[in-house]
Amino acid sequence: MSETLKEKTAKGLFWGGLSNVAQQGIGLVFGIILGRILSPHDYGMTAMIWVFQLVGSALQESGFKSAIANLKNPTEKDYNSVFWFNIAIGLLCYTTLFFCAPLIARYYHTPELVKLSRYAFLSIVFASLGTAQSAYLFRNLKVKEQAKSAIVAILCSNVVGAVLAYCGLGYWALATQTVLYVALNTLQLWCYSPWRPNLHVDFGPALKMFKFGSMLLATTILDRINMNVMNVLLGRYYSAIEVGNYNQAYMWSSKASYMVQGTTNQVVQPTLTNVSDEQERQMHIFRKLVRFTAFVCFPLLFGLGLIAREFIVLALTEKWLNSVILLQILCISGAFIPINNVLSNLIISKGRSGVFFLSTLALSTTLIIAMIATHTYGIRLMAVTYTAIYIVWMFVWHRLVNKLINYRLSMFLKDVVPFVLISAAVLFFTGFVTRHIESLWLLLVLRVVMSSLLYVLVMKMAKVKIFNEAMEFMKSRVKKTPF
Repeated sequence: MSETLKEKTAKGLFWGGLSNVAQQGIGLVFGIILGRILSPHDYGMTAMIWVFQLVGSALQESGFKSAIANLKNPTEKDYNSVFWFNIAIGLLCYTTLFFCAPLIARYYHTPELVKLSRYAFLSIVFASLGTAQSAYLFRNLKVKEQAKSAIVAILCSNVVGAVLAYCGLGYWALATQTVLYVALNTLQLWCYSPWRPNLHVDFGPALKMFKFGSMLLATTILDRINMNVMNVLLGRYYSAIEVGNYNQAYMWSSKASYMVQGTTNQVVQPTLTNVSDEQERQMHIFRKLVRFTAFVCFPLLFGLGLIAREFIVLALTEKWLNSVILLQILCISGAFIPINNVLSNLIISKGRSGVFFLSTLALSTTLIIAMIATHTYGIRLMAVTYTAIYIVWMFVWHRLVNKLINYRLSMFLKDVVPFVLISAAVLFFTGFVTRHIESLWLLLVLRVVMSSLLYVLVMKMAKVKIFNEAMEFMKSRVKKTPF
């Protein structure tokens, strides 16, 4: 049993990682294409309404994916109840937002948002059709199937988005890309999930799960507001162009951050739930997940910050230069967010959705107050404040975890700090050595290659266990994994 769970977790990390690398790689290519074609105004228009799409999607999902994962033996009746409940909520959310579109446009002083909102919010309806299938795959650690679904959907939707942008459709291309992605991903989930609904509509099991799921729902809504609070306030107090510049920076930092977070999200909660009755084993697995996350996220995000200027200018052209400093700031917070995510997933696996909610509510309140207090001092200070709060909140999550599994601060620092220091030192040295190079192309290549080689060298010289384990597993999976 131990080996089976270990293998499932390792395979989940492999496929989750492969999926996220592929998705972010596709996003990188098409993000560059779209960034060169579209303007900051186009990105600003979609960024203003993005938080409403995220909240609507969270409402239709209602936390049932995690609620089902926490059930020891979910039944056919449970899945069927969730399926019909999610469709009902999805339709209700879309209808509500459809009629609220004029209010959204009025808040941002942008009448064009009425039609754009009503079109973009269709993604909520499409998402509701696949929640039960997604929950089935998630519950059974079918990460490979989820990976294939996401990769096909993101590739096709990005191709269509790029074609529409080239044809001059501006922000409508970005909205279409999102709607199509959700629709195609839902279709793929139906293809890979063996579970099928029946016409017996019974909301009873779903309502029973809602006590657990409702806390996750409220938390998810708050979390999505937290991640997009800058867009909401910037859209109110600044122009669409300035919102677009911030959104471009946030998009690239979040792509890198989610590459790590999306990998661990596929396995953290199901794995920890499976060993929730074995405290020592759970601690061992949890610490290894924290170390793996730190091992990947800090060099990746700090590295992106190092090459931010070269990347923005070469890939997106100088029209996005105002995004550079914002990207560098957000890369710092982006490096800590995956750690926060692993910590909070431990709380969920323990069934403490109420604790999860209260912490996220406190974070949301702090962020909103801080952003409103600093908005008159400029976007940069808002970004710095946003970053500082997320770093501080990592220790709040740790304290909550410590109360549940006795994960002491000394243990946490031992698992995380070495990777922070090594990454910072390697990238500082790389930046110092290459600071006089004038060619942006040469500077970009040298910084990426040098920092990567130095990081690997330090990991080998220090005989870091998580590095050696990751390399050995990758080698074994590459040899025997059929695509």
